[in-house]
Amino acid sequence: MSNTDRDVDHALAYPEPPASPLWHRHGAKARPLTTAQQRRNRELLDLALRKPRTRAA
Repeated sequence: MSNTDRDVDHALAYPEPPASPLWHRHGAKARPLTTAQQRRNRELLDLALRKPRTRAA
């Protein structure tokens, strides 16, 4: 089979444009997570990893 221009997805042929400079934060840094938040994140991750994966519709 020959590859024609119709078969090519041109959206994939170009790199993603750079992020807007407005997205970059200047100044305040993100606050570190508290010990309680870290523990909660670990518990949620553990639950997610143990749960059987459901099939996407």
